[in-house]
Parts: sequence; C-alpha cells; structure tokens
Amino acid sequence: MDLSQGPCLTTLVVFENTINKELIRSLHVYRLENGEENEVERQFVFRKDGPYVETAAAPLLLLQGVLAHELFEGRVIGLWLCSFAFHIHRLPRFFFIPSLLSISRNPKLKSIPTLANDLQLIFQRGCGTEDRGPSRELSKETCTRDGDNHYHLKRSLLVLDQDLNCLPNSGATSELLKSRQTEQNATGVAVKKKKRADSKDVARIALEDLAKYFDLPIVEASRNLNVGLTVLKRKCREFGIPRWPHRKIKSLDGLIRDLQEEAEQRQQDEAAAYAVAKRRMMLETEKESIEKEPFIELKSETKRFRQDIFKRRHKARALKN
Repeated sequence: MDLSQGPCLTTLVVFENTINKELIRSLHVYRLENGEENEVERQFVFRKDGPYVETAAAPLLLLQGVLAHELFEGRVIGLWLCSFAFHIHRLPRFFFIPSLLSISRNPKLKSIPTLANDLQLIFQRGCGTEDRGPSRELSKETCTRDGDNHYHLKRSLLVLDQDLNCLPNSGATSELLKSRQTEQNATGVAVKKKKRADSKDVARIALEDLAKYFDLPIVEASRNLNVGLTVLKRKCREFGIPRWPHRKIKSLDGLIRDLQEEAEQRQQDEAAAYAVAKRRMMLETEKESIEKEPFIELKSETKRFRQDIFKRRHKARALKN
C-alpha cells in the first residue's frame, strides 16, 4: 500500500465502559508521510436520548502501556471492554460490524465526525462489508486521494456468495450437493432449501434473549433462537461476549450441587455447615454475575476450589481401585 501521499488509518480500536455504557473510548493510529505512526486517543458520550458528543480525553489506554496492534475484541483494560478492533495488516476473513458503530444503523454517529469518518473509511471504502453479510477475501490494497485532500483505503475484494447461517462449502461438497439435488429432482422429491434468518429478526435479538440459553451449548442455543451458528457468534461479538458461557455456568452448577450434598452430610457440624452454605452462596452470586455479564472470567478462588474438588475425586477413585 502506498503511504507516501499522506497519512492513512492503520488501526482503530473502540472500547465501551463496563459501568457507564454511554462512555465510549477510541484509539486511532495513523501512518504519516515519513513512515512514523501517530496515536490519537479520543472519548465520546453516546447519549440514548440526545446527540453524541466528544469530550476531553486523557490517554488512559496509552498510559497502561498497551500496544495498539495487540488489542483485540473482548479484551478488558480496567473498566474498558474492547468491542471493535481494526488492524490493516491483520484483517479477518469474516469482518463483523457492531450495530452501535454502523453508520447506516446508527445515524447519530454523524454528530461525531472524528470517529464517524474513520469508521466510514474502514467500513464503506475499506472492507465494504456493512449490511451485506457474505464473506470476503482480501486481494489488493490501495490508498487513494479525493478532491478534499482526504486519503481513503480501497480494496479489491472477492465476494463469496455464502449464507451466514451455513458453513462455507468446499468444491467437493458443492459438487456432492449438486449431484444429490439432481437425483432428488429426477425422482420427483421436493428439494427444501434452508431458510436464512431475516436480518430484522436477527437485529431484534437482545442480550436478554441470549441469556435465556446460556445454560445450553451454543449449537442448541442457535436452534432455539432460530438463527445459524455463525450469526449467533456474530451477535455474541456485538455484545462483547468472546466465548459462549455454557461451560462456566455448567461448572458452577456442578460445584453448587457438590456443596449441597456436602451440606446434607455435615448437618451435625454447625461450623462446617455454615462454611459450606457461605461458599454455596458465593458461587450462586458469581453465577448470576456471569449470566448478566458473560464476558467475565471465573474468580481465581473458584478455580482453586474446583481444582481441590478434582484432586479429592481423583484420590477417592485411586483408593477405591
């Protein structure tokens, strides 16, 4: 990519405040004409009942010593959760755009041009994937200049007509499907195509809808929500969920059941029964927290307690054998 004509955006990372959801912080990295990089950190207020505004921002992220090219979606730095990360040299195969940062779905972004211009540069002129759905592959990068002396990133992209609700098909799989379709048509059997989830129905899915199925594997959750597995994963990234929390919740449920059995065995010992009840209450509270904020990890104390239980079970099996 030719960067000698002027500065080009190479990195854009957007963070959401985990306490005050209206606070948004962004980190922009521009490549200058001399080859050096200029890092700019900005902060915005995304008001629900008013326009978006940019506020004075101290470099909180930069003071943490975090390198911009190491940031990724789902990373937490203090009270800030990374919800979007763009790196020009590490473009993913599937480029997902959060609704909050989509100019077509969130017109209020136009009131903060310092962020909106960079987002439009990435989404519309760069990746060009907004509101289109199919996967794309990068083939060529160029940096062009318009009449207003603004530099824009353009890419020639190969469009693959793939349904996001289905896994990408290889050449051999496509041939097999075509042969089966030919056989079914020859025998007069009706061919049913998998119906793609409507984009409006997908957009209506809220975090509360996902939370109802956190105790199920992600495949079963996608069936209950009537969306494809890929679409459900994209919705998780939109809400800042790096991993489906089924395993964490299942692990906590198992620990709670073990404590319930232990409490029944130690009813005679009041001190031990009180300690077991206290531990169980802590686990139930942690489970409720994960259901509300599924991106948080298990507490280190809980992990140590789970490890102790595993060791006790292993010793019990060894003695029994």
